[in-house]
Amino acid sequence: MKRVITATVQNRSGVLNRITGLLQRRQFNIESISVGRTEVEGISRITIVVAVADNQKLEQLTKQLNKQIDVLKVSDITDKAIVARELALIKVVSSGQLRGEIQGIIEPFRGSIIDVSKDSLAVQVTGKPEKIEALIDLLRPYGIKELARTGLTAFLRGHQPEVTELNSYSLLK
Repeated sequence: MKRVITATVQNRSGVLNRITGLLQRRQFNIESISVGRTEVEGISRITIVVAVADNQKLEQLTKQLNKQIDVLKVSDITDKAIVARELALIKVVSSGQLRGEIQGIIEPFRGSIIDVSKDSLAVQVTGKPEKIEALIDLLRPYGIKELARTGLTAFLRGHQPEVTELNSYSLLK
């Protein structure tokens, strides 16, 4: 089962290496990882999507991450009300006559063309991973020259519903 884990850390050299090293030693497969500064100077947030077999392994992982020197807080936010997004840049093979067709495909995804050349165009799209995958699948027949994805980044919504109200919502089940 995929889990979304966030870690608030000191923004210091080597922190990401120690965290990914811990995940590697414990044989967790990192599905995606994103890191960025927060609103507080010197603090970063790491969002990790990992495949975890059972709750015992998940608990072990969060405890071990919390023991890391520069880690301030670790949370499993998978089953909570969250805002989660990913960014993808997709370079698609495109001649002049296909550009309108490709524009029609990306429009419902709220994607945008950010670069155009003689034989390709670059598309930018943000959203849930499922949305990104759906657009990639639609663009694949045109020929994808290059693809770059940020990985999921997420945080809790401003309002957290009661457990009974949540009705087992999960972003990545």
